[in-house]
Amino acid sequence: MSLMSTAFGLASPAGAGARLSTLIFHRVKPELDPLFPEEMHAGRFDEMCSWLARDFNVLPLAEAVRALAQGRLPARACCITFDDGYADNLHIAAPILHKHGLSATVFVATGFLDGGRMWNDTVIEVLRRAPGGRVDGRELGLKLYELESALSRRRAALDVIDTIKYLPVAERVSKAEALACLCGIAPPTDLMLSSDELRRLRGQGIAIGGHTVSHPILARLDPAAAREEISAGREQLQMLLGERIGLFAYPNGRPGRDYLPEHAEMVRELGFDAAVSTRWGASHAGTDRFQLPRFTPWDTTRTRFGLRMLRNLF
Repeated sequence: MSLMSTAFGLASPAGAGARLSTLIFHRVKPELDPLFPEEMHAGRFDEMCSWLARDFNVLPLAEAVRALAQGRLPARACCITFDDGYADNLHIAAPILHKHGLSATVFVATGFLDGGRMWNDTVIEVLRRAPGGRVDGRELGLKLYELESALSRRRAALDVIDTIKYLPVAERVSKAEALACLCGIAPPTDLMLSSDELRRLRGQGIAIGGHTVSHPILARLDPAAAREEISAGREQLQMLLGERIGLFAYPNGRPGRDYLPEHAEMVRELGFDAAVSTRWGASHAGTDRFQLPRFTPWDTTRTRFGLRMLRNLF
């Protein structure tokens, strides 16, 4: 066993004192993205999976949650999760996971299946493809943007996303589509999984969890609407896959801002087994299984990656 594995074993022992590290990803792109070079791509993900396979016991999330509650989690326990339901989870991530013998759970927002697209991806892909020069978004409540380089396009996309992120869902989508019209760009329709691709992903052993229908900020919805988003998304997945869906991920996932205690109670009442947030940290025996923490170590060397994983355990 390597020195790194030994350190993880001491920080996350087996049994009653175990701690569970749960990693969160979204996309795994085929290659480095010049607009967002820090985002995960195939080469980096392959390397990260090799580290995880050497130093951790990577378990399916449902199995890990049960083992944690029963005090029988193995040492160095870890789970891999993806949010939203991108097609590259099937075409890029799954082959890499299988290469390293690793499991994962993908949380799918059903409203984007079969040609749908998340509003933030509309913004990014429109500003990636827009002709060079200026885009005047002031009539949309945005700004005047220069699009002369990858850096300026990135800055413009981040500003638009930050400006409209907490608007109601319909208004967010409307603003993003209006930006596409303004730029004269038709965004791609193949970013997210199709129903057939979802079934193929599940057929390859990747677990599927609920992530609402339209990926709203639950804390901004009235209780009935929030409950319907959670319940309807689950029902659609169960219909498509012909199996029970027991896991859920809160959209955006920050406790107190993106979802509230009453939403965790809704998930419990609806009969889910567990739910995950995006609060950093590791789960232990006393962690609320309907608010399990997750995090992403983005470091590009094994040493820095390992140190961040260790820090997260504490």
